[in-house]
Amino acid sequence: MPGEQPQLYEILDDRFRTGRCHAGDSRLETLFEGCRWAEGPLYVPAGRYLLWSDIPNDRLLRWDETTGTVGVFRSSAGHPNGNTLDREGRLITCEQGNRRVTRTEHDGSVTVIADRFQGRRFNSPNDAAVRSDGSIWFSDPDFGITTDYEGHRAESEIGACNVYRADPGTGEVRLVADGFQGPNGLVFSLDERRLFVSDSRANHIRVFDVQGDGTLTDGGIFAECKTGNFDNIRFDSDGRLWAAAMHGGVHCYDPDSTLLGRLLVPEVVANIRFGGAKRNRMFIAADTTLYSLVMSVTGTPPLPTAPRPS
Repeated sequence: MPGEQPQLYEILDDRFRTGRCHAGDSRLETLFEGCRWAEGPLYVPAGRYLLWSDIPNDRLLRWDETTGTVGVFRSSAGHPNGNTLDREGRLITCEQGNRRVTRTEHDGSVTVIADRFQGRRFNSPNDAAVRSDGSIWFSDPDFGITTDYEGHRAESEIGACNVYRADPGTGEVRLVADGFQGPNGLVFSLDERRLFVSDSRANHIRVFDVQGDGTLTDGGIFAECKTGNFDNIRFDSDGRLWAAAMHGGVHCYDPDSTLLGRLLVPEVVANIRFGGAKRNRMFIAADTTLYSLVMSVTGTPPLPTAPRPS
């Protein structure tokens, strides 16, 4: 039929239906086309806009929710990948090309959070998550140094792909998890007792228990990707884990790790983020395009705001 849209939701378990994960928009909305490799969407509630990365074009783009206009937020931007906000609403960016994690201050200046571990440069920081204590956790695969397409070709100084934690007070960087082939997206459970990390090359998601001193234990497999490769991951407010699975669309997992269903996206899915006024709009960075989908589920609430100095 003319104008007919391809199927969007694939229900694999009845809990996808009873949880009304399929009861939102019936089609994807295209917000922007023309990226080389779209990544790292971040919704900023205070400004009602979305930032995302276009890694090979070395820029951060900005979509305004009130007008629908798109402009360049920053270029050159260090071949940026993942973006998030800290407890003070400042932009945290993983810069693959510059091999560092930075913070954009409220006045627009850029502060380097971490660029080395034990004196050696990182490979190419990929994604970051901020915990309620202010610590910044980030993955460091070698995707940005294997070629010049998403960064700058170089040899790894560390010789491994790991996950690190930057202390908010001292700036100390600690290695918290290793043994990855290509660590990518990472996200804390709502109670922050567990950290989930996707390994794109190993095609699985690992889950760690977070101890009181910030160390990680366990690291078992939460889910394996049978279709595509896992990239970034997000939780909704009911504890379901949504995973960008690149060629496999967006996967939805029950807390017991059962694959409940999928969003069938026409391009390679790199990164997802819940946003909008009700946190029920999923933004999907897929290959050359930024999509959105208003859903019947909502993302997890933002971090509590850091107290102001008295």
